[in-house]
Amino acid sequence: MRVTCPLFLVRRTYGSCGRQGAAAAPAAVRLLRGMLRGAAAGAAGCTTLDAVGYLDMVLRGRGPSSTPKATVERLSQVVHVPVPGPPDVRENRIAALGALTGMTTGAAMGATLGLATAAGWRPRTAVLTATAGVLALIGTNGPMTVLRVTDPRTWSASDWVADIVPHVAYALVTTAVLKGLAPEARSAGAAARGPQWWCEAVRLRLTP
Repeated sequence: MRVTCPLFLVRRTYGSCGRQGAAAAPAAVRLLRGMLRGAAAGAAGCTTLDAVGYLDMVLRGRGPSSTPKATVERLSQVVHVPVPGPPDVRENRIAALGALTGMTTGAAMGATLGLATAAGWRPRTAVLTATAGVLALIGTNGPMTVLRVTDPRTWSASDWVADIVPHVAYALVTTAVLKGLAPEARSAGAAARGPQWWCEAVRLRLTP
């Protein structure tokens, strides 16, 4: 038994390009989704950055960086908002705020990239990765430099390597996750399995 596939029914369901025929999302919704995708990608990149940093601590036996805590303390002085508590409690809060600041920065950088791509920016993967790396470097080292917590001009070669390598890892993972969560990436499989694939599957199943 041969079956003729009703392509008009499939087109009504999937549209002429093999995708589900739904109205395009409003611009605000599209931008919000892009921001959320970017924030998720940035969070994944931040996790990778931390993992690389901890691995460096294991390999070299060094202690954790004191710059996040120093940045929080300096920022507290600048904005005149003291961190409350007795000395030991205050020290723990400053350490936690330093870690949270890094996580927030990583997610914010990813959200910025997600917003840009949702707005229509379509760079090559290498350009997107380089942009993510530069944003991460500026987002983390910029405030510390402005607040005079550190001065990159005084860093040694090993200091630069220890700073750049985790940020490169952040950029690679953030880019990979952001591109993997992009609508065009998710719909690539669906597009490949459009009306023609559906009809071929039905024909092979029903043809004796």
